[in-house]
Amino acid sequence: MCRIWHAFLPIGLLPDHWAALPPDRRPFFCLRTAPKWPPVKSAVVLLSGGLDSMVCAGIARERGFSVVALTVDYNQRHRVELEAARRIASELTDRHIVLPLDLRAFGGSALTSDIEVPKDGVGDGIPVTYVPARNTIFLSLALGLAEASGARDLFIGVNALDYSGYPDCRPEFIAGFEQVANLATKAGVEGDPFIIHAPLQDMTKADIAREAQRLGLDAGLSHSCYDPQADGKHCGACDACRLRAKGFAEAGIPDPTVYA
Repeated sequence: MCRIWHAFLPIGLLPDHWAALPPDRRPFFCLRTAPKWPPVKSAVVLLSGGLDSMVCAGIARERGFSVVALTVDYNQRHRVELEAARRIASELTDRHIVLPLDLRAFGGSALTSDIEVPKDGVGDGIPVTYVPARNTIFLSLALGLAEASGARDLFIGVNALDYSGYPDCRPEFIAGFEQVANLATKAGVEGDPFIIHAPLQDMTKADIAREAQRLGLDAGLSHSCYDPQADGKHCGACDACRLRAKGFAEAGIPDPTVYA
């Protein structure tokens, strides 16, 4: 409890004068209790460094959460996004954790093994840039951090419309993981449930670009490319680059991305 002392001293009366006065003539001190403000709730946000996760962090902050960002360094080939995550975290978050977890030991994806990143346009089906169970793994890590730190809200920037090829970006996955979170944790089974927020779930990439602008975010801090150049420029041809460029174009917003 915070308490504030208010002293009412006659004009011109200095502390030394006050000490010299008889007790019955000393100024009156009033003890008042400061108002109690509700504690700020924390949320764990999965922050990859891409545009979607940046907007997701911005939305969490706008909703009044203290943002704890979790970035997973899974030894991805597009490691430039880790630096983007650090830039974004410095602007939007209260705490940033970069957690090493080498998924190249598993492989199975163009992002974690020596498989060529497609450059011939967004196709149908699940692309080779899908990392096996990545969002399940990442949300599990975020859940552990949330329970340990007392947070009960988790944010993830999955987007079903532009990334419908990824099974771990779909609404049924998010709903299913929330159920798992509340079945598999001490907090959940004791009646202190977790909520998984996916605020971009039904947005197009153009919607997300507009949301970044509405939130006043510098989209140029983010990085989306799956196969960046040695100097960090976006390749401009992979699925992530195509969708990013298409989103800004359809939104009618200047694209701050530097393409090769």
